[in-house]
Amino acid sequence: MKHSISGKTRVCGIIGDPIEHTMSPAIHNAAFAKMGLDYVYIAFRVKPEELDKAIKGVRALNMRGLSVTIPHKVAVLKLLDKLDPLAEKIGAVNTIVNDDGVLTGYNTDATGFLQAMLERGVEPKGKNIAILGAGGASRAVSFILADRGANLVILNRRLELDWAVELARRISQAFNRKVEALELTRDNLIKALEKAEILVNATSVGMSPNSNETPVPSDLLRPGLIVYDIVYNPVKTKLLRDAEAAGAEIISGVDMLVWQGVMAFEKWTGKKPPVELMKKEAIKQL
Repeated sequence: MKHSISGKTRVCGIIGDPIEHTMSPAIHNAAFAKMGLDYVYIAFRVKPEELDKAIKGVRALNMRGLSVTIPHKVAVLKLLDKLDPLAEKIGAVNTIVNDDGVLTGYNTDATGFLQAMLERGVEPKGKNIAILGAGGASRAVSFILADRGANLVILNRRLELDWAVELARRISQAFNRKVEALELTRDNLIKALEKAEILVNATSVGMSPNSNETPVPSDLLRPGLIVYDIVYNPVKTKLLRDAEAAGAEIISGVDMLVWQGVMAFEKWTGKKPPVELMKKEAIKQL
C-alpha cells in the first residue's frame, strides 16, 4: 500500500557515500505504509566534504530525522546539538532526531547489534570475542559488548592500526578491563581465534560488489565458533558461507540492520514498527 505524499508529510532519510546499495528506504517506507503514518524515507548521497551542508539542510528543511552510514558516523558528532550518553561514549552516531531544530544523535547500531545476538540466544557476557575493524561500526559493537561484560580483542589492518589502539584504550578506560589491539594478520587472527568463542566482522570487507572477499581465511574457521558479520549485502557474505561450511553458527548483518532500523523508527515516530515486516522487506530487497 502506497500512501500519497502531502504538504504534511514528514521526511526522514539516510546519508552516506556510497549510498546506492542501501535498503533502508524500502524497509522504513514499508513500515510507514503498513502503520498508516504520513512519513517518507529517502536516500541521499553525501560526500564527506558536504556533510556540514547536509546537516544544515536537515535543519533548514525541517526533516524529522536521519540515519547515518559510512563514512559519516564519527564526523557528524560535532555538527549536532545533543548526544545520547551511549552515542557520546561510543563516539559514533547512526541516528539523528530533529526536534524543532534541536538535533540529537543516537547509536542504534550498538543496541540493534546486541538485540540481534540476544534474539538468537547468544549472550556475550563473559565470552571471548574477536572484533575485526576499528571504524564507526566497530566502535558501536565493541562498546556495547564491553558494556555487556565480554572480553575483547580488536584487530585492524596496519594502515589504521592506531584506530584500533585508540579504541582499545577508550574501552579499557571506560570499563576498567584490558582490551587488546592487534594488527589484522594471519598470525594474529590464529592467536585471537584460538581463544575466541565469537568472531565479529565490523569492517566492510565482503560487501557487495566485492562479495568474493573475506577478512578471514576459511581454514581458520571451525565448528563451535559463532560468526557475526555486520555486512548485510549480500545476506550471506563469503565469510558467513565459509563459516557455515566449517560448521560454525552464523548471524547475518540483516538482523542488525533491521533492529537498528526498528530503534530509529521508534525515535522518529514514537511508535513500535512491525519488526517481522521490516525483516521480510530487507530480505526481499536482497
